[in-house]
Amino acid sequence: MAKVILKFEDKTLPNLEVEAMLGDYLLDLVEDNGMHLNSNCGRVCACSTCHIYVEKGDELLREISDREEDFIDRAIRPHIESRLACQCEIIEDDEDAIIEILVPDQSQIIGHEH
Repeated sequence: MAKVILKFEDKTLPNLEVEAMLGDYLLDLVEDNGMHLNSNCGRVCACSTCHIYVEKGDELLREISDREEDFIDRAIRPHIESRLACQCEIIEDDEDAIIEILVPDQSQIIGHEH
């Protein structure tokens, strides 16, 4: 299993480490572990509300598509490390695999609240 380390710009939220398996999506890992990440489009790559920064382990994720890149351009403060969590499927999950993500402050995003 891969280890995913979730960090948050919102410093009121603690870092979280979770285990991930082949085929898991980062959006689901965040939500399944009690953290909120906006996701207005329902994981169809039609918005940028689940924007994250992949700080380590991008090679362990499915390659970014042209469509995803187009929506990242619409995100708040996109960087070279930007991805959409709904599109980040884990494609490698050996025990040494580590993925570190930073979740931007969600208070700046008008999004679906669960």
